[in-house]
Amino acid sequence: MPIDELMIREYLLDNPEFFNRYPELLLAMRVSHHERGTVSLVEKRQDLLRSRVTQLEEEITSLMKIATENEKIFRFNSALSLSILKCENLGELRQVLSEQLKGQFGFTHVRLITVHDIDSELANIWRQRIQQGFYFGRLTQSESKRLFGSEVGSVALTKLSDENGQVIFGVASADAAHFHPEMDHLFFKQIRDLLDHMLPKF
Repeated sequence: MPIDELMIREYLLDNPEFFNRYPELLLAMRVSHHERGTVSLVEKRQDLLRSRVTQLEEEITSLMKIATENEKIFRFNSALSLSILKCENLGELRQVLSEQLKGQFGFTHVRLITVHDIDSELANIWRQRIQQGFYFGRLTQSESKRLFGSEVGSVALTKLSDENGQVIFGVASADAAHFHPEMDHLFFKQIRDLLDHMLPKF
């Protein structure tokens, strides 16, 4: 009766103490190694464990970088929110938005734009680009010039609530890859919600 390798595999998985009972097998059995030729199972397992430790260390480092970046964004957003709440008119609010977002992230443009249906190009951007509430990515040359006055790399667009009319909040980066469709929109949602709160006051 031929040996069923899958059954052996399942047995070893179900009995992880098997090689503890028969330690001589670990040294007797050999497996190929692409760099060192043939090695024992003990050496192979050590290599796998070292590789796994390295992988975990890289994942932890990546998570720490993300956490650090998220903390920076949280602190910036908190400071920006306080500055916006102190604004006494729309011009001051525009200035605070532009100076702080450009200063922190190097954005090339920051805009609050009111859309009128008579302006067909802006109206199309309103209806098509930000139909779902947010748009992250690239624009056509014509759209870029209409929204920001010049060509840009990539943009983040969101529309304010209907209570404020048809208003677009948009920022642009010179980097074509900075904004992309898979981005999380929480940061811009928080700014949008604050703008929704402030604009009716002016």
